[in-house]
Amino acid sequence: MIQRELLDTAWVPDGEKLELYRHDKDFMIVLGHNELMSTRKWGSEEALATMSFERIKHAKRPHMLIGGYGMGFTLRAALRVLPENGKATVIEIVPEIIEWAKGPMKELEAGCLDDPRVNLILSDVAPFIAGAEGDYDAILLDVDNGPDGLVREDNNVLYSKSGLRAAKRALTPDGVLAIWSAGPDPDFTRRLERAGFAVEERKVASRSNGKGPKHVIWFATIRE
Repeated sequence: MIQRELLDTAWVPDGEKLELYRHDKDFMIVLGHNELMSTRKWGSEEALATMSFERIKHAKRPHMLIGGYGMGFTLRAALRVLPENGKATVIEIVPEIIEWAKGPMKELEAGCLDDPRVNLILSDVAPFIAGAEGDYDAILLDVDNGPDGLVREDNNVLYSKSGLRAAKRALTPDGVLAIWSAGPDPDFTRRLERAGFAVEERKVASRSNGKGPKHVIWFATIRE
């Protein structure tokens, strides 16, 4: 029986320890007893990009802000649908995540970080959203297990009243805020609505074949 192999560890700034494991041909990033992401389940991460693009495909030069690289499933899906003049700004707070992408998971990364449409920034995504005004056609957030700050308590600001107002300012008038979560959160849905968004909540299978547990993506657009 093939045992799971610990390849490396990393600390989220002001947060928890992440561990990169390999099991046979699969990789997984784990926090404590929680498997945050895996090469076995990535359907909802791709859907975060493709379903967001469907909502902004009218944009002349679509610009997506992707909060959290993870294993790159969202970015690679975005690059498959973005036109040549599109842009994907990827903000990742944990440098080792990128080192893992270019190291043991280089085959999975498949050169996506070197795509000319990609601007990679190693930083916290919150200040970039707070400092923007009408800059993004889509903001895609997959920086935690949902709006609950499991990985990093400071992530809660993104989902707070002030954080949602900042995201609203950062979007173009027809833009979309898309937020990934491991499960539903009715309180957060109401918070989005109170922040002035029209909200569509979609359940998406965790696996690309439509099987596995259901994850949640909120698509929030600015109400007239």
